Amino acid sequence: MDESSGPPGHVPTDMSAAAAPRLSLGHERERLWRALLARVAQSDRDAFASLYDASSSLVYSLASRILGNRADAEEVTLDVYLQVWRDAGRFDAERGGVTSWLVTIARSRALDRYRSHQTRLKREAGPVEADSPSGAPSPERLSVMSQERRVVASAIASLTPEQRQVIDLAYFHGMSQSEMADHLGLPLGTVKTRVRLGMMRLREQIGDWAG
Repeated sequence: MDESSGPPGHVPTDMSAAAAPRLSLGHERERLWRALLARVAQSDRDAFASLYDASSSLVYSLASRILGNRADAEEVTLDVYLQVWRDAGRFDAERGGVTSWLVTIARSRALDRYRSHQTRLKREAGPVEADSPSGAPSPERLSVMSQERRVVASAIASLTPEQRQVIDLAYFHGMSQSEMADHLGLPLGTVKTRVRLGMMRLREQIGDWAG
């Protein structure tokens, strides 16, 4: 009789040994992410950046599969980590792991965005009315536009000098993150973190105004 054979459901010793490293890695990742999340709950921005770097590919890939659009998936990923920053203290390890928590948030955010997109498409498919007979913005619209500009300016002013610098280089000078790193003489990872945190801060400030 072959020594590798056994009753139904039997797992050969060599297969168990092969699976062990994967299980160990999963446990180690969960332990690390929980430790980072605990620090995020204490408003530790370095821990937040580390958690983002370690887990954002998981969140992005799920959002991308649901939405099928890179830009939307990136927006959802930012939304997810803004919620993580706000709600880290509410994480309950008794209800599941950090991975499951992130996946749940990402799925919810992605589905909300998908539904919102569908609703917007239906609304935009309706009758189109000009702002005024001449096609120029109405006084009411001009007032809203002016208020929007003030909100954006205020949001930018709320950034740290480092975050404001990279946002300015990216969006007003058209530099890529690699170009910014060369221009500023900084590691690429540092630039990426500053851009991420800056964008999340802007989203938080503008989102609060938009309601």
